[in-house]
Amino acid sequence: MSSSTPAIRSTKLKFKGEKTKKKRKREDGDNGERSARRRKDDDDRAPESWVFPEDPLEIRGPTFLMHPSDPSPLCVTYDSTRRKVVLQTVTKGEDEEEIDLLEHTPAEVSQVWVTTRVAGSPTINLRTGVGEGKFLSCDKHGLVAADREARGPQEEWTPVILPDRMVAFMNVYEKYLSVDEVAGGALQLRGDSEEVGFRERFWVKIQHKYKQEAHAEEKKKKEGVVGDTKIDEATTNKVYQAWGAGRSVVSGLDKKELKAAKKDGRLSEALLDRRAKLKSDRFC
Repeated sequence: MSSSTPAIRSTKLKFKGEKTKKKRKREDGDNGERSARRRKDDDDRAPESWVFPEDPLEIRGPTFLMHPSDPSPLCVTYDSTRRKVVLQTVTKGEDEEEIDLLEHTPAEVSQVWVTTRVAGSPTINLRTGVGEGKFLSCDKHGLVAADREARGPQEEWTPVILPDRMVAFMNVYEKYLSVDEVAGGALQLRGDSEEVGFRERFWVKIQHKYKQEAHAEEKKKKEGVVGDTKIDEATTNKVYQAWGAGRSVVSGLDKKELKAAKKDGRLSEALLDRRAKLKSDRFC
């Protein structure tokens, strides 16, 4: 064979900043160290590596959605050319004899969704990673699309972690996202399932650094670092409800109720109520 034959390039999807892992040759006699090395690898895992979430709050950032359909597993993809959500067949890699769905990672940017959530909310929003960044939505008829530029109730999904680590997604109508077969044998996403079965179960993968981020936030909450909010009504009103020239107006009511609300853990609600009473009918 000629030495000028070009080497085969890997088609594995890589993100900016991701470090290339060097392959290590397995040596005889290292079986005893394998389990210990695996535990160490979990701690030293690359930030951009793909892992399974163990808690709904861990689902954030780049997200990969797969369905174990038979005979061919599927992944939820956004076709930016046709501007629609499609179910794409998961294909095996160059060095894979069979498709190992649990080890599979996205091969194209179109297979990656960006998960965001409002702080403290159990619901998430799924936005396309390509194109103009459209939100995944479901209407009252169960039609699923990705054509919304802003998020609203129909763009909210509640992830439910199942005992086998798979995830079900419930919409605002308390129906579940599912893979449905339509005329001609084609498969599409629907959002009108009443209960969770095989069609409603998805494998979800996130990047390791976002899982660590969720753990760090939860640890801070338990330690009391997060949630120790100071009573600063003037600054809060300036951010959310400022008058002309940025002038801040605060309530003339006694601040004792704010101190009591803080003690009860409902300071934000109390500040919102006081701001609501300051509204002028001219602007309502």
